[in-house]
Order: sequence, then structure tokens, then C-alpha cells
Amino acid sequence: MAELFGYTACRQLLQMFISIIFFHVSEYILALVFHGKSNVSFKSLLISKHYVLAMICSLIEYLVEIYFFPGLKEYWWISNLGLAMVVLGEIIRKLAIVTAGQAFTHLIKVYHEENHQLVTNGIYRYVRHPGYCGFFIWSVGTQIMLCNPISTVAFTVVVWKFFSGRIPYEEFFLKQFFGSDYEDYMREVPSGIPLVR
Repeated sequence: MAELFGYTACRQLLQMFISIIFFHVSEYILALVFHGKSNVSFKSLLISKHYVLAMICSLIEYLVEIYFFPGLKEYWWISNLGLAMVVLGEIIRKLAIVTAGQAFTHLIKVYHEENHQLVTNGIYRYVRHPGYCGFFIWSVGTQIMLCNPISTVAFTVVVWKFFSGRIPYEEFFLKQFFGSDYEDYMREVPSGIPLVR
């Protein structure tokens, strides 16, 4: 039982909670900055039932493993790699939001709006979907940081599957909005999600 309140658990869980709070609060603040208070709702915090369930499952895995297999959580180089992934994912995602400005939204646009422009500068020069790339790295990193082997695999598969469906759907509309400019951009710049062209 001492493992649940020891240094390892306190450090890893504190890092996890700080990562989650920073991610969601900063998303909300940036949505306010770029879209104004009247266009921002609770949904801008990006917290869904599925997300909460996934985080609860990862917390349960962590607590069960630290109780029954405390040595599993003591691989600091793995935990620190996860922390580095969390920071890198945050940086990539926030660069995406700041670079795109008003063009960055949490919902896929199905109608072309006047202020919706094709952004290909900054981080978008290297990755077509840096917001998705950043979230993918961040979410998997949270589980590596906790040394959660089951949740690491589950988060990798589930988040990859989500984006592998969302990217083609979003790009269907982007090709309609921007035509050959977007098709050229697609050919030149990777999506940012492994195995998703």
C-alpha cells in the first residue's frame, strides 16, 4: 500500500494531472483568443465521455500495476521519455493553433467560410495536420509517462484509428475548398500521423 503514496506514484500522477489540466485549459484559452467568447463553449475543452473513460481506465491500470507490480513503474528512462513526448506533443499542437489562428477549429468545417484560408507556413510546412500529430504524440506520451503498457497500446490504436478516419473526411472538404492547391500540398507534406497518407 505504501507504493500508492510513494515518490514514484506522486511524481508520475502529478505529471499526468498537470499535463491534462495544462492541455485542456490552454486549448480553451487559445480558442477564446482566436474565436472570441461568443464562439467558444465547454466543447472547446475537448472533454468527451470517451476521453474521460479512457483516462479513468488508464488511472485504474496505473493503480493496479503500482500496487501489484511496483517495479514496473520504476523505469525512469521510460517515464521520462513519455514526459518528453507530452511536452513535444503540446509544443506541436500549440504551434499548429497559433500558426493557423482563426483557421484552426475543433470542429471540421463542411462549408467554406470567408476567413478560412489554406495555411502552409510555419509548422504546416512540415506536417499537414500538426494539431492531430501533436495530440497523438501527447496522448500516447501520457501513458508512456505512467509506464502503463496496456493503455499505451490502447491509446496508440484508438487515437490512430480516430485520426485515420478523421483526416480523409476533413481532407474531402479541404480539397473542395482549395482545389488543386490542397492536392499539391497533400502530395508534398505528410499528414503527421503514422501510416496515414
